Amino acid sequence: MTTHHTMHHNGPLDVVTIGEAMAMFIARETGDLAAAETFVKRAAGAELNVATGLARLGLKVGWVSRIGDDAFGRFICQQLEKEGIDHARVTVDKRYPTGFQLKSKVDDGSDPLVEYFRKGSAASHLSVDDFDADYFGSARHLHLSGVAAALSESSLELLKHTAKEMRARGKTISFDPNLRPVLWRSEEEMRKQLNLLAEYADWVLPGEKEGLILTGYRQPEAIADFYLDKGVKAVVIKNRL
Repeated sequence: MTTHHTMHHNGPLDVVTIGEAMAMFIARETGDLAAAETFVKRAAGAELNVATGLARLGLKVGWVSRIGDDAFGRFICQQLEKEGIDHARVTVDKRYPTGFQLKSKVDDGSDPLVEYFRKGSAASHLSVDDFDADYFGSARHLHLSGVAAALSESSLELLKHTAKEMRARGKTISFDPNLRPVLWRSEEEMRKQLNLLAEYADWVLPGEKEGLILTGYRQPEAIADFYLDKGVKAVVIKNRL
């Protein structure tokens, strides 16, 4: 049994995106997560981060997802309300939980360790049933990421269907590969599916390392050409300085 969130959709959107949000607990102390005793709670999610940034810039943004009927789900909704993000198409799913993650604190410039508790989450059950033509059609632009694509086969189908429909309606599309290899059956499958999604996009935004994995090329110009040759209008290569 599922119920839709009660927030009403308020007119046209500038941008709409699809993804999973989780509660994130960040350790206050450096060291092994097992030894951490206090944490700071935040909302996490690649697509939610984009939605938040765009909303803070004054754009009307819609975020489509599924959350559990639990405290973490209510926390995500509170964050959406706080940021002014439209969540008329966020479904509260009574069958599956909202995911969460634990994140270590580092002070030496290394990447923090993250442990995910998201398998079987409400968002992993996103599917084409979550596509509302009127809602998506009210937006000028669609932003997608490879994280939502990796959640499940049904979530990937939703992204493909949405990209196809939005492109047919003449909307612009951006795509950030945002690789999550651990969520895919194989690197080959990840490469195949994300490059297929990229072909729907006007703008593709890979990192240098992501570009190497997805295209086989190291040079930013070669990575860009790989996607430009597929009809993408612009490629932004992100590098870490």
